[in-house]
Amino acid sequence: MTADHSTEERIREAIANPRNMGEMADADAVGTVGSPDCGDMLRMWLKFKEKDGRKVIDRASFQSFGCQTAIAVASVATELLAGKTVEEALKLDAGDLARPLGPLPPMKIHCGQMVEGALRQALEEEAAGETPAAAEPPSSPAGQTLLGRLSGPAPSGGKLKIVKLDDAGA
Repeated sequence: MTADHSTEERIREAIANPRNMGEMADADAVGTVGSPDCGDMLRMWLKFKEKDGRKVIDRASFQSFGCQTAIAVASVATELLAGKTVEEALKLDAGDLARPLGPLPPMKIHCGQMVEGALRQALEEEAAGETPAAAEPPSSPAGQTLLGRLSGPAPSGGKLKIVKLDDAGA
């Protein structure tokens, strides 16, 4: 079994059985990124708790519109984040978040970068003390999903920030 085959198997497994997929209604922080080059979009939710006097990530979840590799990376990343402090999570890069899957093919590196971007935006939001838009009640039935929120009316307060990924990494 080659390293590439092993990576393919791990990606297939993560796609077939994604962990922590779906919106988190009681999230403390939310990050959203999109890639105009491939049309992918990913949102990550974080919930924090106090542990031994430190604020750590209790749970993470995600929703993705795009390629299956982004789903696989987000799935394994949400598992890696549990128990990490904001500072520890900020030190993680795309390679760290995708590492359980093995080395990604060069044309799929941007999938890890999307997950990293969503995580960083959520962590920056948490550090700034902003209320996540996803925790606000939807203004219409179309607002029940990420796609509905993006295509429907803006959340109350009009706060929806989509971060464009660096074109060099795509």
